[in-house]
Amino acid sequence: MQWLEAIILGLVQGLTEFIPISSSGHLIIAQTFLSGASDHLFLEFINIGTMLALLVFFCKRIITIIRDIFVNKKYKLARNILITAIPAGVVGFLLAGFIEETPFFSSAVVVAVTLAVVGVVMIIVEKLPHASKVEDSGKLPASRALVIGIAQTMALIPGVSRSGSTILAGRFMGLKPAEAAEYSFLASLPIMAGVTLKVLMSDHDYLSAHLGTLIVSNAVAFAAGLFAVGFLMRYLANHSLAIFGWYRIGLAIVLSVILLVQ
Repeated sequence: MQWLEAIILGLVQGLTEFIPISSSGHLIIAQTFLSGASDHLFLEFINIGTMLALLVFFCKRIITIIRDIFVNKKYKLARNILITAIPAGVVGFLLAGFIEETPFFSSAVVVAVTLAVVGVVMIIVEKLPHASKVEDSGKLPASRALVIGIAQTMALIPGVSRSGSTILAGRFMGLKPAEAAEYSFLASLPIMAGVTLKVLMSDHDYLSAHLGTLIVSNAVAFAAGLFAVGFLMRYLANHSLAIFGWYRIGLAIVLSVILLVQ
């Protein structure tokens, strides 16, 4: 892989992993136009940079959660995060081989469709029925945390967006936009850690062969990820998801036109 491609993919990963416009979708588009093929392992490895960005950005929040568990004996938020993480973790583990080998999960056509569908939901989400309001994610009932977790499994489909699916589900389950975003990111950490552990344990040869470009790509993803998560948390404090929905629809239209004329 060329250095420029590694930098571009790291930038795309960092910006789109947290902004709910689908990192998998944008990475598939980027790889398709840069090299003509999708390198699934490279995309899994550059997950490390964005995971580290989350750990740095939410370090105080994570320390508070750990203190609540061991000092204050408050387990509800940690329990909810675990409940939300389990469905996608289990499905991703069981279907990992199938996902890697099936063209559906690296298809630009699938990306175009899911970008548009989820985009429409983001635009109209505020007009749809919601569960009763919940003050914060620590007060979510376990059943609602599970619904958000089931929604997170949809992010295995390229173009859906892990953050997009869980933030939308959080909104439907009664959380405010910024609270839903924070919960989405905290609940994604166990999944990201699992992916990181998997690739580090099972794909050392790939890591050794691409170490230089992976370091550069992860460094870029880390810096871009810090910027993106900070931007989104500030933006959603006073705005809805609609602008991201319109972006997704616009990108889906552009991608569809490109695919049709090829």
